[in-house]
Formats: sequence, C-alpha cells, structure tokens
Amino acid sequence: MALVFNEDTADEAAAIIQGKQPVLAILTIEDDIQLFRGNRSNFADIITAGAEHGFIVYVVTVKQLKLRRKLLDGFTYDRDTDTWIGQKFPLPNLIYNRIPLREDELQPEVKRKIALCVSHPQIQIFNPSFFNKWSLFKWLRQSRTTLPFIPATRRLLTAGGLGRMMLKHRFLYLKPVSGKAGKGIMTIQLQPEKTLPYMLKIQGDKGSTTYNCGSIAKLWARIVKESSGERYIAQQGIQLASFNERSFDLRTLVQKNRRGQWDISGIGARVAGSYSITTHVPRGGSIEDPEKLLVSVFGQDEARKLLIKTRNTALIIARQIERGSRRKLMEMSMDLGVDQDGHVWFFEANAKPMKFDEPDIRKRSLDRIFQYSQYLLKMRGL
Repeated sequence: MALVFNEDTADEAAAIIQGKQPVLAILTIEDDIQLFRGNRSNFADIITAGAEHGFIVYVVTVKQLKLRRKLLDGFTYDRDTDTWIGQKFPLPNLIYNRIPLREDELQPEVKRKIALCVSHPQIQIFNPSFFNKWSLFKWLRQSRTTLPFIPATRRLLTAGGLGRMMLKHRFLYLKPVSGKAGKGIMTIQLQPEKTLPYMLKIQGDKGSTTYNCGSIAKLWARIVKESSGERYIAQQGIQLASFNERSFDLRTLVQKNRRGQWDISGIGARVAGSYSITTHVPRGGSIEDPEKLLVSVFGQDEARKLLIKTRNTALIIARQIERGSRRKLMEMSMDLGVDQDGHVWFFEANAKPMKFDEPDIRKRSLDRIFQYSQYLLKMRGL
C-alpha cells in the first residue's frame, strides 16, 4: 500500500472540531520503514465502519499523539487508490488501543503516553493494555461465580512445584504468561507404565515436537531450556470434546453494546490441527460451525443448551475480568472449552481480539465499536 501526504487538511480538521463530529483514533506504534505497525486491513475496515456510523477515524502513532494539541498528524485510508494518506486530524474523543506487540506496549514512553490517555478528562481509551495470563486467573479466582470455570492454574517456578502439580493432574498445559496465538505452549502427559513416563510436547509453527523424560528433574531441565527464560503458568489439562478425533474449543467475542453492557458478538469454533496441541488456525487449526460440532458430540437438544451456557459463561467472565482489572474495558475474545461431560472451561482472554473470519461476527464486531462509542459520548453529553 502506498502512502501519500496531504498537507491541505488543517482547515478541514478545524471544521470537524467546530462541527463536533465524533472522532476515534486507532493507536499504534511508529515504524521506520512502513511508518506505523499493525494489521492495516483491520485498520482500513475500522475506518470504513466508522464513516458509516458518522465518525472520523484515523490511525495515530504514539509519537504523533500529542495530547495538548488540537490538531494531530495521522493516517487515513483511501480504498479507491489502496493508499494510506498522512494528514491533519482533530484530537480524538476516543482512542482504540491496537498496539500490536506486548514488548512495544511495555516501552517506557508508550506506557507513559497510555497513562496520560487513561487520566485525560476528555478522552476515553479502550482496553489500555494486553492481559497477563496469571493476572486473568487471579482475578477469576476471586469470584465464586467464575471459580467453577477455571482449571487448576499455578505459576511455574520450580521442579518441586511442577512435581506436586503432576501428583494431582496427569495432563498439564504450560503457557507463557505473555504468550499470544499459541506460541510457546507445551503439554506434559504422565504415562506411569512407560520407562520414560513424562511426555513433553512443544508447539511449533505447524506441528509439535515430543520429548520423553525419565524424571521430573530431566523434564524440568528440558522445560527450562525450551522456555528461554520466559515466565510460564502450569494449568490442569482438560480432555475436550472432539470431532473426528480432533479436539475443539469455542472462540467467543464479547463486546460492550449500544447500552454500555457486555454482549456476545459471536461464537466461532476452532478444531485442532492433526499434529498441533492448540486449535489456533495459524498453527494448523481449522474453522468450524460451533453448533455442528456440539451436535455431533452431544446431540441437538444438549448442543443448544451448551451454546446458551457458553454465552452466559462468557458474559459472567467478562464482567469479572473488568472488575479485576479495575479498568473500563470495551471488548475481549475468549477461548472456552467444553469437556466430554459438557462442562464449560475458560482458558484464555485477549484484550486485543484478532479479526474473526466469520462474516456475520466480523460485521457485528465493527459495528459494536462505534455503537459503544456513541453510548460513551452520549453519557458525557457530547
């Protein structure tokens, strides 16, 4: 995509300020080569959806976001020419944080700028930061309503701690605290009848690598080597319901609606790849219809009940995550699983959901961004 600078837009931006047209900025990080980082296709869709809802939407980098100015440099997208255009825009009412990488968000200057947005009296920022897996489970354990959906989860700190957890659970997932899209996930399965009873599987880009270890000490040494110093959690493994001998989970998108309440924007299903230990599509997983999968395992009536249960569970969990985070959140995606007995489990939540491939969920997800934005502006009398 090409980039064009348009320097004749200051007057137009000033007119927008006078006209009180609502303004939403998509926040990202600057890039020396491509000017800004992030999913440009997603940003273009958000800009188009914003125009349909009467919003001015533009992309702004952390460096461009100067909160004491009325006019900012930013970028918009022209679909006709497939071009990103740099021009002047008014200071936004709302900021949608889409900084793509955790390490970028943790830079001191970025953290400082986000903190200024959070405390700004005239600006609302959506989802100020990525979730930390350990914090998520800590928040969810604080409530009796969400506790039943949480697999046993501990910080992975010592070989002794891992051994004690394996006494209770023969199957464990090991997940990096700051992981994304299944990267770095491992599983451990105890097979007591074998000479090398500890089977460790490590998720790769498409498949997985297996190591068999004879003791906890040797298992721990391999885990330390593979984790490369990253912090991990250990989590009780759940035997999920499966379709054609491949396990599946339910991806749920939860967003605030036009009334400012948590609502389900859609539920999709992801089936694990043949040689993968996760259901992530980039790692060999596939997209399926959730009702079809649940019907194949549980029958029509029970599948319908489980979908309702999944929706209700996701809403309960979203409310508790928001309470625990002590931040106003706008959206999150969740990985939920149904085990072979029909119990719903929570595995993960993402504060910056990736695009859902299902067209109806995608359309609703874009509309909800602006419906909730309109609700916030109305509450503030704008």
